[in-house]
Amino acid sequence: MSGFGVLYQPAFRTSPFCLEHVAGCHTSISEIPKGNRMDKRWAILALLFVTRTGLGFQFQTLGSVSSVLVDELGLSYAEIGSLIGLFMVPGMFLAIPAGLAGRFVSDRFIVGLGLLTLGAGGGLASVAEGFELLAAARLISGVGFVFSNIYFAKIVTDLFSGKELATAMGAFVMSWPCGIAMGQIGHVWLASNFDWRMAFVVASVYCVTSALLLMIFYRDVPGPVKQASSFRFTLNRNEFCLIVFVSLIWSLFNAGYVVYLGFAPRVLEARGFDPVSAQAVISIASWLMIFSGFVCGMIADRSGKADLVFHVCMAAAILALLMLFISPLAVASSVVFGMIGIAPAGVIMALTAQAMRPQNRAIGMGLFFTTYFLVQAPAPAIAGWLYDLTENEMWPMIFAATLFLCTSFANLAFRNAQRRMPI
Repeated sequence: MSGFGVLYQPAFRTSPFCLEHVAGCHTSISEIPKGNRMDKRWAILALLFVTRTGLGFQFQTLGSVSSVLVDELGLSYAEIGSLIGLFMVPGMFLAIPAGLAGRFVSDRFIVGLGLLTLGAGGGLASVAEGFELLAAARLISGVGFVFSNIYFAKIVTDLFSGKELATAMGAFVMSWPCGIAMGQIGHVWLASNFDWRMAFVVASVYCVTSALLLMIFYRDVPGPVKQASSFRFTLNRNEFCLIVFVSLIWSLFNAGYVVYLGFAPRVLEARGFDPVSAQAVISIASWLMIFSGFVCGMIADRSGKADLVFHVCMAAAILALLMLFISPLAVASSVVFGMIGIAPAGVIMALTAQAMRPQNRAIGMGLFFTTYFLVQAPAPAIAGWLYDLTENEMWPMIFAATLFLCTSFANLAFRNAQRRMPI
């Protein structure tokens, strides 16, 4: 994942892509015995899935214990929304530098360091007594998130570039909702039976353990990495525009999902659910997404109708949010949201390969996540502000539904730009 433009000169120029991001060397995948290629790629993907789960697990800490923080620390829901969003703020400034950082150090080192930083942020949050220290902790965790997330995504794009990319991404990106679902159940249980601080402690232990697993097992063919000698921004104008459009799709999609995670439980609590039951019902969507995302990617790959699949899913997401306000349909709403509404995550991420040339993927991913963080970071705070202003849990959900609607429009805009701006 360290290569971009002239900064990265693969040792095997004629190879379709290189495994240096996994192996620490410029060994072409074409040199791996044919029978071992698929097993090698999917084994790497499994390791990445397990370790990247820590990102969602750490992110969800704040949302899962928000009610306790409101009661014990006197925080407002606008502050809760701000703390949720602060996790994404470092990406506004660090995503492009993170993409450039791979020129000097290996992907394994950057991802491992990012996971350790996530653990450090969670550790600091566990000793916080007010908004200020919690904010600092979320920012530190956000730094780890942006560095590790960019390189996680880049590795998978390199390994599966081609007809299997939506399938692989469909499986890979489900590590995020898997971690979130673990947090929706586990963090609430820890807060109820021990203390809200234990949620941050357990999430931090998971992140540190994941970093160690990655450093120990993330190996392939040994060899040196050739480093380039200069920084140059090598994206052309068409790539720049297409990356921004794809990032906008991903940003709006995730912003809607994050608002749902943070405020959908409030809807159920207002209708008589206790906090643990409310989180359990909402977590159904994230658990189902782990499987539906993979299936959705396969359908998109095999049918060749990725856009149709995507727009159907966005319509289902909006429908599921509206169903949430009818108490008897709460579980059905979560099932529809998880099985269909948020299933096309891998389909969206697969678009990144269509927006940039392979040699520009590292810096391209940096730009991709810069836009992503700029759009997503303020969304939870806006939702919290709407909740405080109206004292009506309906408005954050209407906001989330609007974000999903805008996601569909962003996809249409990308396809129109793609026709006019070949890379």
